[in-house]
Amino acid sequence: MDDLARCRDILGDLIGFPTVTSDSNLACIAYIAEKLGEAGARVEILTDPSGQKANLFATLGPERSGGLVLSGHTDVVPVEDQPWTTDPWRMEERDGRLYGRGACDMKGFVAACLAKLDVLKAAAVERPIHFAFTHDEEIGCVGARDLVEVLKARDVRPALAVIGEPTMMQVVEGHKGCCEYTVTFTGAEGHGSDPARGVNAVEYAARYVNRLLELRQALMDRCPPGSRFEPPFTTLNVGGLHGGHSHNVIVGKAVLDWEMRPVVWDDLDFVKAELEAFVGDVLLPQMRRVAPNADITTQTIGEVAGLTPMAQNAARDLMCKLTGANGAGLVPFGTEAGLFQQIGMDAVICGPGSIEQAHKPDEYVALDQLAQCLQMLDRLGAEYGRRGT
Repeated sequence: MDDLARCRDILGDLIGFPTVTSDSNLACIAYIAEKLGEAGARVEILTDPSGQKANLFATLGPERSGGLVLSGHTDVVPVEDQPWTTDPWRMEERDGRLYGRGACDMKGFVAACLAKLDVLKAAAVERPIHFAFTHDEEIGCVGARDLVEVLKARDVRPALAVIGEPTMMQVVEGHKGCCEYTVTFTGAEGHGSDPARGVNAVEYAARYVNRLLELRQALMDRCPPGSRFEPPFTTLNVGGLHGGHSHNVIVGKAVLDWEMRPVVWDDLDFVKAELEAFVGDVLLPQMRRVAPNADITTQTIGEVAGLTPMAQNAARDLMCKLTGANGAGLVPFGTEAGLFQQIGMDAVICGPGSIEQAHKPDEYVALDQLAQCLQMLDRLGAEYGRRGT
């Protein structure tokens, strides 16, 4: 069986695991662990507190610092209410494409890595090659955040990280962060004929939104010189405001969802400090003068660091050499790459398939994209034995 056929078969198996973020990924992780174990890798399965989700970290080669980690997530987005023309959990090949949920985002890359374990094992003689496959990337990189804390605490950890998100095998060296929040406003209900006798949660939420819009302008003014992102500054977006059920009732509860995409982490600190002051010094005192139990609470859904373009990035330089790229670009979507960068690793994104297919019905990865990824891994195997990392 040739490598592309092997990769195709493995991808079919991986698609067959319905690893929607709301469900367990343990069966998928066990399958990956078996493949890696058969190749002689040292495999760790790191379960979350629920016992229903797990990260996998595995190593081929010596137990020493340095080396490269090939990383991807195992979870996928739901298929409900999407007009699929194929069974999303059964891979179908048609017109040079492999269809199924997760085909490009991002089980295609995972399959390619597993299909090339013989090449990677032969290359990992003096320097290790690691594999990191995570859970719950789609809801805030939950698994990767736990994994990097584990790696951070170790004396031995990789130096370079390649995250195989779908980039059409283009080398990507940067993206913004993604921070998501849900803010709950608890007021005091009353009759709408006398607004001063209650605390209208929607009105205070609206004032909070207005402050967000003011901060949006401030972030434009803080745009870093020479920023290559599009747009070049940190953005804020209000995703939803929910509250109230009748025209004539003072609203007692409102829930606001918003997100921020920081170019630099200092922007996050700036916005959080401004909002904390606005809530603590202005909104809450006014609310509690009428209703002492009124409150504003913020739930952090996820705070994922961006991948910052760096002048020196050995992972980027390696991937440019392996793919023949003349340079590296930026993408608008988020990945786990910045988390690896935060603990001192050079990180880059490069993987098969197009992000335009991700999260959509009839998601697919083209066979020629998988072939390019397999060729890149062959070159990695040849190059790896000749360079220090």
